[in-house]
Amino acid sequence: MSASAVPISQDRFAEAIADLPIGNLHAKAAELRNSVAHLVHSNEQLQPFADDGDRECADAIKENQQVMARMVVRIDLLKREVEKRGLPWGEDEPALVNGKSEGPTEQASTSMEIQVSASPDTSPNRQLRSDTELAQRLREQIDEDMHSDSGVHL
Repeated sequence: MSASAVPISQDRFAEAIADLPIGNLHAKAAELRNSVAHLVHSNEQLQPFADDGDRECADAIKENQQVMARMVVRIDLLKREVEKRGLPWGEDEPALVNGKSEGPTEQASTSMEIQVSASPDTSPNRQLRSDTELAQRLREQIDEDMHSDSGVHL
């Protein structure tokens, strides 16, 4: 995001999705969950460099965490819009509310993120994480950052 761009507010987002067809609401939620998964993966790749003192990587991680927090809120707004229309959110779309899933169990979740180890390899030694686990981890990271004395807090 450019330095001059300001993200759309929650109220404007809710207003913008009010007239969208149900299919578009579900597609947007899937897009946001995919974006969160990519940002989590990106942060994991950046973390070793940030730990070694790379300030740009540390700043990128914090910005990604802020973006992910906004995305989680938007997923919740999409869920509320679907339910406001009297329709179920859907069993394969867990809603993220306060970092907790209100959807299917972790075993039944079809939306999974593949977490690859720091050294890229093509072996099947990968860890799968559900949306619930990702949301909880994101909330924990944000909470840790809010209570740490390092970095810039906006």
